[in-house]
Parts: sequence; C-alpha cells; structure tokens
Amino acid sequence: MEYIGIDISCALGSLHDGEFPDKACLLPLISKLLGYAIVAASTTVKLPQILKILKNRSVRGLSVTAFEMEVIGYTITLAYCLHKGLAFSAFGEYAFLLIQVLPFVFVHLIYTVFEEKKKKDEWESWPG
Repeated sequence: MEYIGIDISCALGSLHDGEFPDKACLLPLISKLLGYAIVAASTTVKLPQILKILKNRSVRGLSVTAFEMEVIGYTITLAYCLHKGLAFSAFGEYAFLLIQVLPFVFVHLIYTVFEEKKKKDEWESWPG
C-alpha cells in the first residue's frame, strides 16, 4: 500500500500483528513523513514578510541583493535535485521557497522606484 511515495504496508502489517514495526521499515517511513511535513511548512515561510511589505508599502532596510542570492541558491538547488532525480519530499521546500522569494525581487524593485520618485517629487517641491 503506497500513498504519495510512502510505502506504509510494512508498518501497518507489523502493527496489525501486534508488533512494533521493524527499523528497516520505520526509518524510511519517518524520513518521508518528515520530508513532506517540511515541504508543507515551507509553503508559508515568507508569507508574513510579504504581507508586511505590502501593508507598509515599503522595502526600506531590505536588500534586493539578498533576495536575488536566494533566488540563485534555490534555483541551483532545485536544478541539482531534479537532475539527480531525488524524491519531491527531499527538495520540495526549495520549490515553494523559490515561488515565495521571486515576488520579493519584483516588489522590491517596484517599491524602490516608487520611493525614489517620491523623494524626487519632494525635492522638486522644496521651496528654495
């Protein structure tokens, strides 16, 4: 019996017989479950920061270079994992982190241009 790449038949068979599952059966099962839990948790890691930026309409104090480096790092990691044919539970969090960090780069660029325009307008309207 297999669900999302996890073979639970050996664990269920042992539990059905009233025995604790064997180490060879239990460790891969725990590994897969933890991998999918990490992937699920990674879907909202950057959401609070995204919402705060949109609420404040400002990226002051944030480095676009840091976001760009994250994009590069996640992209390289994803490419490597896909090339090696690893299971999604082993690298899925990087896909979701990449999806979340890409808007940071664009929002940062948009708000930076907006803030520069605002400073320019304030400077031009300065009495003097």
